Amino acid sequence: MSTARLVTTYAPARPDAVVLVLHGGASRPGSPAVSPAQLSVLRMVPVARRIARAGRGRVAVLRLLNTHRGWDASHTPVDDVAWALAQVRERYGDVPVGLVGHSLGGRAALLAGALPGVRTVVALNPWVYPTDRADLTGRDVLVVHGTDDRVASPERARVVASAIPSATFLPVEGGKHAMLRHGSRFERAATDFVLSSLLGCVRD
Repeated sequence: MSTARLVTTYAPARPDAVVLVLHGGASRPGSPAVSPAQLSVLRMVPVARRIARAGRGRVAVLRLLNTHRGWDASHTPVDDVAWALAQVRERYGDVPVGLVGHSLGGRAALLAGALPGVRTVVALNPWVYPTDRADLTGRDVLVVHGTDDRVASPERARVVASAIPSATFLPVEGGKHAMLRHGSRFERAATDFVLSSLLGCVRD
């Protein structure tokens, strides 16, 4: 039976905050398990590493590998995020958590952002429905979307962001779904926002 897993990018003994990095990836017949080598997972490795470097030893960065590829109706990536948040509390106690997700991981971040402990949500090229809603009151939210994304609709993402009072929508001109073009802009936006939010609410 497949289970979710956490992969540590960087973890100080007593971090001031934790960032969970969430991958995307389309579903496959039979709901196969997530492979650490699949492109949608590897795509988030540079994002996780950049956040870890910029955190300067104060932030734990963990990559979540979901139970299944895609969005299984009986067990969604939101369930995997809830599991990961419980693991974070067990390891590090009551620290603020940021969610940074791409594609379906961006959708998971936006929908799981209402869970206890989450302080910040960053969705990169999120694959969403316009009706996706979660109560993100008190959360800092950033949605970054490439204008040339042909996989996940920028307009759908804009609609979802516009329904969140605290959300900022940042278009990346010419950006495509895989974030290979203008990748540094996606990485920098995610890193600056999540660290500013998380460490801004922690006393030095």
